[in-house]
Amino acid sequence: MPTVRFATPADDQFVEDLQALAFGPGRFARTAFRVRERFPIDTTLSLIAEVNGQACGSVWMTPISVGGIDGYMLGPLATHPDFRKRGAGKMLAKEVSRIALERGKGSFVLLVGDRDYYCPLGWVPTQLGAIEFPGPVDPSRVLVYSNDPTMAVRLAGPIKAFGAGRRS
Repeated sequence: MPTVRFATPADDQFVEDLQALAFGPGRFARTAFRVRERFPIDTTLSLIAEVNGQACGSVWMTPISVGGIDGYMLGPLATHPDFRKRGAGKMLAKEVSRIALERGKGSFVLLVGDRDYYCPLGWVPTQLGAIEFPGPVDPSRVLVYSNDPTMAVRLAGPIKAFGAGRRS
């Protein structure tokens, strides 16, 4: 059974190697990568999954704002091929989302992913095309997790910096 812990700087090389293995060189062209280029990840929301003390998965979170509502973008989420189908990825996704939302600073966790994987974990589809990404995405793969059941229909507009909707 996998366990989850917060990432440390000692995990940086593992995460880099894992993302290269999982997503290949094309990862830099993905729209989600463009979001992370514009808005830095929150390293306090970086988690590592382990099996018997061996790192096997990782997840990052990027603080963002959509339509003046602050939240997070999950990803990349990756599990080493030798450890897939053991629940590490699902555990990472659920745990990082729980931690982020419990902080009370963001109201949602957004991702671009497979419905069959994420919807059983509580993610729901957003309104098709309502969220504007800095590049192409399949709008049917844009999913949101929130304690607010209306969030999926409320989120609309371009992805901006965390806090963009707050008044100074």
